[in-house]
Amino acid sequence: MGGWFQSAAAKLLGRTGTSAIDTLVVTGATRQMAEYAFLVLPALNSVYADAAQQLLQGEIAAFNRTVLRGRLLDIREEKIGGIPYVRFSSDHLGASDVQFLSNLSAIYALFEISGTRLTPIELNPLDRFTSDLITIQKYQGKTNPLFTKLLMNVTVLSTEFADELLSRRMSVFDPLCGRGTTLNQALMYGYDAAGMEIDLKAFDAYSQFLGGWLKNHRIKHNMQVSEIRLQKKILGHRLFVALAPNKELYKSKQFIKIEMINADTRTARTYFKRETFDAIVTDLPYGVRHGSRGSDMDLSRRPLDLLREALPGWKEVLRPGGSIGLSWNIHVAGREKVIDVVADSGLEIVSSEQSFRHTVDQSIVRDLLVGRKRRIMELSVQGTSNVGNVHSHDEVMSRSGGGYLPVPANVDRNERSVPMQAISLS
Repeated sequence: MGGWFQSAAAKLLGRTGTSAIDTLVVTGATRQMAEYAFLVLPALNSVYADAAQQLLQGEIAAFNRTVLRGRLLDIREEKIGGIPYVRFSSDHLGASDVQFLSNLSAIYALFEISGTRLTPIELNPLDRFTSDLITIQKYQGKTNPLFTKLLMNVTVLSTEFADELLSRRMSVFDPLCGRGTTLNQALMYGYDAAGMEIDLKAFDAYSQFLGGWLKNHRIKHNMQVSEIRLQKKILGHRLFVALAPNKELYKSKQFIKIEMINADTRTARTYFKRETFDAIVTDLPYGVRHGSRGSDMDLSRRPLDLLREALPGWKEVLRPGGSIGLSWNIHVAGREKVIDVVADSGLEIVSSEQSFRHTVDQSIVRDLLVGRKRRIMELSVQGTSNVGNVHSHDEVMSRSGGGYLPVPANVDRNERSVPMQAISLS
């Protein structure tokens, strides 16, 4: 029924306090509308909790625009029994609809409303592991993991692969990964993940955390830590982990792969192949140092300067149709300036709305922006009979056996399998 139906529905249902079941009749078409409500996760810090309802509504809207095809109507905040909920109208939610919504960052419970009765609907999130993977790390400056999950959701939903969110093992890259909050969220979803971080202490902390967590939970894995060398000079370090949620998947080599490079994020193209990742998700620094070791440049870099220099490399390792999701402090980089940098790089701004802007503390107001890499049509040159035939990037990748595993561009694959071996880029 498309946009005309949704427009009519929005006009009729654009009010608070709709009945439990509305019947919408438009030019002969009859459709029953049910009422649903989300209970927001209560385990939020006080500052983030103040923005939770607004952020959740923005995230729901992202799901609604994409995988749910605009079927959620009249999304609003409403108190039920004195408790705030996010309420909406929709036709009947099927199993896949519920599974999509189960991955909302701050969802605690989902109910169908009938009169004064709230009937719980069982959630079915992507989560492959226990929640302590996300919550157990505690350190100063850690990005709220619920916001990291929101940023990842919104970014993946903005890709051209959004419909495969539940079925595809996405490959996610955080080029400023710190101690691995984004990598852990990707792992929780069963995605492959890679990150770059120039701070060796952060690299060591994440390596120790992940290794300890995997051992404590008796998860089958192979973990390797190695040095990256160029002409006998240590440039950085590399962590690589192949794991599986259970022994059967491990025996069949259905691995989830986690990789972390301790190096300057502006050199991403040095360590990863072109068009490796489906999504790039990162939180820009709040004025911290991200320069190269041994560089004559001032290491105290503004986020916009870093973004201008690093974005071309990030874009190269992103697959066509993939998206880059950024969050940052608007006090150090205005929204319009970030939009200009992203747009100037050739990325398409997916959404410029400001529904995700929220206060972190007195000095930080965080915002979110997503840019998408346009899909480029490629020419097949497999013989004269095929010259001029146009194939999509996905077709070319499937024919060439292209995969998602991040591989350092200048490192032989055989060197990847040796624990603690120094990797040479010479």
